[in-house]
Amino acid sequence: MRNASTTRRQRSEADAIRAAMPNSGRHGKRGTVAISHPERIVFPGTGITKQDVADYYRAVAPWLLPEIARRPLSVIRCPGGAGGACFFQKHHADTLGSNVESVPLEEADGDKADYLYIEDERGLIELVQMNTLEFHPWGARIDQPDQPDRLVFDLDPDPGIDWKTLTAAAREVRQRLAGAGLDSFVRLSGGKGVHVVAPIRRGPDWDHAKAFCAAVAEAMAQEQPLRYVATASKAKRKGRIFIDWLRNARGATSVASWSLRAREGAPVAVPLRWEELGRTKGSADYDIARALRRARSLKAHPWGDFAALDQALPSLNALSGKARKA
Repeated sequence: MRNASTTRRQRSEADAIRAAMPNSGRHGKRGTVAISHPERIVFPGTGITKQDVADYYRAVAPWLLPEIARRPLSVIRCPGGAGGACFFQKHHADTLGSNVESVPLEEADGDKADYLYIEDERGLIELVQMNTLEFHPWGARIDQPDQPDRLVFDLDPDPGIDWKTLTAAAREVRQRLAGAGLDSFVRLSGGKGVHVVAPIRRGPDWDHAKAFCAAVAEAMAQEQPLRYVATASKAKRKGRIFIDWLRNARGATSVASWSLRAREGAPVAVPLRWEELGRTKGSADYDIARALRRARSLKAHPWGDFAALDQALPSLNALSGKARKA
């Protein structure tokens, strides 16, 4: 249970967020999306309102939109706030807003369905108006949905794994990828894990991307079976880190950098420079107020011009040692 001083601090942070937003919708800025029930508390015990969430997303839009624009999106909507019932939505609906777009994509059964995506800040805030808290994009864009342009390794620890061990695992994934010729980047998930992300040149299909990621994860699990596991089985994860490579499949998603998480305390998924990772204390190290301060202070993206990296997906032969046998 949160004590009174924690609650007062979080409410003070909520006030600071509001003060930092001189151009928010509540001041009547022309062209902004109207937010209904702006006073509704979204994160229980914090004082953070629906308007604060909208203002946060307006503030980080220059960093967030390059992560999610023109990509099929799954969103987490929480009509009753983060403390209530939340649900994933990936299919388009006209009720989401006039600037929330649709793209027809083939589903696993061969039928087509309209998936949602956005182009700009208006679409982003229309989704927030419809109680969206989290944004989870595909690893491909709508113009070539079957050609991924990024790989994501989600390091998911058993509850007994300490933070130092988890960050060391992220660095090991980085080293593995570097050995195959890929630069990669790190993100706190805002949940319990760490993501290692590598952009790739479009061209390979999802099967090739998934096979490469599986080989990396399986090699690490084979070499250090007491530390890593590469299968989703809960029974096998005890005391280990699950290297989740399954994010690299058609239709799979990962939380975007700068997305809020629908969790206690309003944590945010935050991209870091590798040298910053050792100074963090956990995957939910940034709440909405701290993430906002970071976004406003940045002069450049922590990952640099990562989207412009021209990296080909390595062949399985590029993986060294036991990785080639995976």
